[in-house]
This record gives sequence, structure tokens and C-alpha cells, in this order.
Amino acid sequence: MRAARYGDVFAVKEFRVLFGSFVLLVTGDSIKMLALSVLVYARTGSPGLSAAAYMAGWLPYIVGGMFLLSLADRLRPRALMVTGELVRAAVCLLLACPGLPVWAMLALVLVSGLFSPVFGAARSAALPDVLPGDAFVLGRSVLGLASAASQVGGLAAGGAFLAFAGAPGALAATAALSAAGAAVLRFGLPDRPARAGARSGGTGAVRQTLRVNRSLLADRRVRDLLLAGWLPTMCLAGAEAMIVPYLGGEGQAGVVLAAAAAGMAVGEFTVGRFAAPPLRERLSAPLAVLLGVPWLGFAFGPGPGWAAVLAACAAAGLSYQLGLQRRFVDAVPEEGRGQAFGLQSAGLMTGQAAGAALVGALGETIGPGAAIVAAGAAGVVVALALLGPLRPPRPSPAFPASPASPASVASSAAGAAGSMGPVAASGAGVTSPEAPRSPAG
Repeated sequence: MRAARYGDVFAVKEFRVLFGSFVLLVTGDSIKMLALSVLVYARTGSPGLSAAAYMAGWLPYIVGGMFLLSLADRLRPRALMVTGELVRAAVCLLLACPGLPVWAMLALVLVSGLFSPVFGAARSAALPDVLPGDAFVLGRSVLGLASAASQVGGLAAGGAFLAFAGAPGALAATAALSAAGAAVLRFGLPDRPARAGARSGGTGAVRQTLRVNRSLLADRRVRDLLLAGWLPTMCLAGAEAMIVPYLGGEGQAGVVLAAAAAGMAVGEFTVGRFAAPPLRERLSAPLAVLLGVPWLGFAFGPGPGWAAVLAACAAAGLSYQLGLQRRFVDAVPEEGRGQAFGLQSAGLMTGQAAGAALVGALGETIGPGAAIVAAGAAGVVVALALLGPLRPPRPSPAFPASPASPASVASSAAGAAGSMGPVAASGAGVTSPEAPRSPAG
């Protein structure tokens, strides 16, 4: 299989449309959550409510992922993605209205966020249709890089909007970005049919979501790949959640977290661009172990400089997920691909929140530094326990090309498509995730 290049990915118009709208989405959501947090704190003076407002974008993934994901395959993807952008724009305009009670703000974000996994799943499932073969993996890497850069840019832009126009002005800017994203998607993508609309048999969306989720998790190959994507990242999120209390809430924490984001970007770029597809899949296991090892260095009480280096090295290991993506696409049924990607993203979001909460609780007992070491050790143990799904399966010498195997047929088809050129990403998911580290959906 020929390794895809960035030129192959960006040569595809539909990917450029998805990429551009994704950048607008992540940038806008970063501004929105920052502005909402500031607005809630200004009205209540409560740090707890302010933090709840900032994290409100993550929480609905649990419910939406459990009960609504089948909509990603039952509805036309372009219409679903455009609707998602318009819903975000409307929510931001409502949040900017003066006099809206804080409880109403949080309720509005939570209720509208229930559908975020569905909108994100539609986008993620469209990517393998747009980019075939290995370009799908490189496209996912591109979106991971874009997610990191857009979150940083969104937070910087949000700070500027807050300084010059206040929180309502920042929310209005987010609404404008969402409206622009809706226009880009509406006029840039073809109107593809729904994947499973004709096969739903009249089953309700909630019932079908539960049924397909059960079938996906019952498939050992899919379940192992999901766990391999969720659990190591959960440990990383727990370690990162302790950086601020470890440094005493000082400004150095921002430098360390920025170094982690840079490490993630370098890892995604290096593995995505320079590792051939077979090597990329073989690197998944050692990179997943790398995700936990550097955090063990916090046992020596490093200062901000060394803490930044260790965090960057650990986050670079997130590129292990690139080696899982082709196998995940091959493992899930095409008619349920949207829900499969949505489940992957929902689990990733939920796992990161749970990891932060668990390690935070541990930090209350044993201290932040020890809790970071424990999260790193847990990451190493988890990666070693998942060596089976992290390693690519070896072809059987006795049956080198069995046409009876659906997996081998799918894999060879993907390889043939990849040798022709252009595909794209999934999410946080990540996420990505669509975006593994972002609640943007």
C-alpha cells in the first residue's frame, strides 16, 4: 500500500470543505465555552459554576452517545452537518441575550449538546467516503493537527473578543463562525443519501441506537479497538488534569499544557507523514506505552521546565491512534459507520472526563505529583494489557489471501483504493476523536 501524502488529501475538494468547516467548528466552540465560562463567573462569582459552564460541552456526549447515534446513519449527512452548525449558531445567539438566567444558559448548552455526537458522527463517517485507503489515516492526522491549532487559536481569539467586545460579543462571533461553517458545508458537499434510512425498518432512533451499540460492543474485534482507543487516553487526561494543582495554580501550568499540545501535534505529524502504513500500525503498541512512561518522571518532582518536556513526550504518544484507524474502518459495517464513529468519539470524551475525575480524586488523597505518577503507571499497565488489539494481526502463512474472509477483502480493497490516491478523518474524537482532545464534536 502506497503511503498517502498531504497533496493527495488536499487535492480532494470534499476534504477541503470538511477541513475548513472543522476548523471553523473547533475555533468557534473554543471561543463559546471560554465566553460562557466568563459570563457565568461574572454573573455568579462561583468558580464551580464557571468550571461547570466550561465543561458543559463534554457532558452530553454520554447521553447522546448512548441513545441518539443511529440518527447519523438514518439522515442525510450533509443536511445533518448543516443543521448542527445552525443549531450552534442559534444557541450562541440565545446565550448572548442579556438577562438570560444562568440555569437557562447551562440547560440550553446541555440540551443542544445532546445532538453533538450525532453531528460529529455524520462528519466522521463521511471521511472514508471522501478519501480512500491510507489517505483516511493521513486525513485524520491532519484533522488532529487542525484541532490542536484551532483550540489554541480559538482561545486566543476568545480572549481578544472578551477584551474588546465582552462575552456577548464573543458569543456573537461564534454564531457567525457557525453560520459560515453551515454555508461552506451546504454549498461545498454533495447531497449523499442516508446510509441506513431504508434499512431501519421503522425502528425508533433510540431503540436502534441501543441495538447497534450492543452489536458493536459484542463484536470482539470492534470492542478491542474501541478499548484500545479509549483507555490509554483516559490515563493521559487524568495526568494532565493534575498539572495545574501540581504547579500550585501558577502560570507555568499553561506552559506545560501548551507543551503537551505541541508534543501531540509533532507526534501526529511525524507518524502520519513519515511512517509507511504497515510501520504506523506496528508503532501503535510502543507509542501507547510511551503515553504513560514520561509521567513516571514526576516521581522526582520536576520543575516547570522538565515537566513541560515530560508532558510533550507523553502527548506525542497519542499518535498511536493513527495505527488503529484503518483497522477500525474495516471492522465496522458500512451501513452503521456513522454510529460506530459516534460511539468511538462519545467513549473518548467520556473516558477523558472520567480519567480527570478519578485522578483528581486520587490527587486529593495522595497529592498531585503522586497522582500524576499513578496515572502514568496505569497508562503503561493498560497499554501492556491491550497489546493484542494494539498490534496489527499477522497474516497467516497457510492462508495468505483467503477470499472467504470479509476482513481480508475489506483490507485489500482499502489498500487498493489507497494506492490510487485520495480520504479523511474521524473524530473527537478524539479526539478525537473527530477531534480526540476536543469537545467540539
